Amino acid sequence: MFLEQVVTKPDPYAPFLLSQAIKANGFVVSGQAAIGDNGEIVGEGDFDRQAEQAFGNLDRALKAAGSGLDKVVKVTIFLRSMENFAKIVELRRKWFSAPYPADSIIEVSSLYSPKAMIEIEAIALDGSH
Repeated sequence: MFLEQVVTKPDPYAPFLLSQAIKANGFVVSGQAAIGDNGEIVGEGDFDRQAEQAFGNLDRALKAAGSGLDKVVKVTIFLRSMENFAKIVELRRKWFSAPYPADSIIEVSSLYSPKAMIEIEAIALDGSH
């Protein structure tokens, strides 16, 4: 099995022993939150800013892997509140294009930090596909 760690510069996840993404046998898997380059959560209490940061982080990690948002086949979005569901539809329109990826949206009581309002994980084809 082929596994390769994808690293971005800066890598705000390094202190947590997490990979920005992993390339594995033709796929790229990435999980992203609203973490800024300094390792701190962006936009505390501001869902819109956090969502933009999380999607931007996903875009950056996939590009570093030689992939991109246009190659995402499955996305899972974890929300602290389903009150933001309509905003997710808008964000999917902004960041993805047809054919849109398969999607699961899950409301959770907590994420890795009490300040975090959204996390996104994605499975994408690598650049060879």
